[in-house]
Amino acid sequence: MTAPVRGLDALRVPEELSARVPAEQRGSGRDDVRLLVSQGLAVSHRSFRELPGLLRAGDVLVVNTSPTLAAAVSGRIGAEAVVVHFSTYGDDGRWAVEVRAPDGRGSTRPRAGGPVGGVVRLPGGARLVLEEPLVAGGSRLWWASVSSSTSVSVGVPELLSRYGRPIRYGYTERDQPLAAYQTVFARPSPDGAGSAEMPSAGRPFTAGMVAELVSRGVQFAPVTLHTGVASAEAHEPPYPERFAVPAATAWLVNAARAAGGRVVAVGTTAVRALESAAGQDGVVREAAGWTDLVVTPGRGVRVVEGLLTGLHEPRASHLLMLEAVAGREALERAYARALRGRYLWHEFGDVHLLLPDCPTGTH
Repeated sequence: MTAPVRGLDALRVPEELSARVPAEQRGSGRDDVRLLVSQGLAVSHRSFRELPGLLRAGDVLVVNTSPTLAAAVSGRIGAEAVVVHFSTYGDDGRWAVEVRAPDGRGSTRPRAGGPVGGVVRLPGGARLVLEEPLVAGGSRLWWASVSSSTSVSVGVPELLSRYGRPIRYGYTERDQPLAAYQTVFARPSPDGAGSAEMPSAGRPFTAGMVAELVSRGVQFAPVTLHTGVASAEAHEPPYPERFAVPAATAWLVNAARAAGGRVVAVGTTAVRALESAAGQDGVVREAAGWTDLVVTPGRGVRVVEGLLTGLHEPRASHLLMLEAVAGREALERAYARALRGRYLWHEFGDVHLLLPDCPTGTH
């Protein structure tokens, strides 16, 4: 896999630029965040509430409808306290999980994976058995099965609903309710599946913002990608994830492109889902299942022309996707400006809109 964007490797994001609480707790609402705009190589500073003026009739926003799960559950391996992060629901009924150690401040830190056959005691008499690493030779994520030590069977969705809480990392100030991690686009899944971590690029949208965009002729195209737990410390590339691109979305995206509209993905998850359904001919077709696609500059993008996303750590693998959409120089310029402008990083932070350069004489 290609290395992260070289010019960003030297950048360091100061701790004070981590967004510690949701925007509505430090400002006037979810949409009260800053918007860094990259259009070609030009960089400008806006507020998210100015987004409707940056899009035009006929543009399509591709949004991820996956709901965020209360995916962190406390448990014990023997006498050791652990926190299980439920990541991905497998076709065989097992879950991919990450077992972490509590850090004493409400968050977690990495711990050694396994062992094979290890049993995690969970609340309500549930037992989690670690069966095998998700990837041969790996140690962070494991396939695991859940059973009950009582006569009452337990399903993971019910377990998470009763005992789970949103996954939280150390840069946040305190626990937040699950509602703080849901986007306006989230829709329940019939099988209880969802995202271990919020598709956070959609977080600043409000019902009012959606209504204004629709009134201006901007269309919304839903996809689903259930994102697993991030590799917050090691910045590993994404693992296979479940996705679905419905026929109506494929039709809408293809029609918009044919009419000259721009396809703008809301979040890296939407890029991964849509590009997984795009053929080499640039046509999007209905698709569902698992995707192992990793979008890099070498692979490029086939249908996505713009991207609304958060600000990513300089070593994050997601930056390769951003480079594929906007180019290396545009990305380096934007991140240098974001640091100088003291933008806020992470899921509760500010957002970055990457658009293609506007040809001369167009608006």
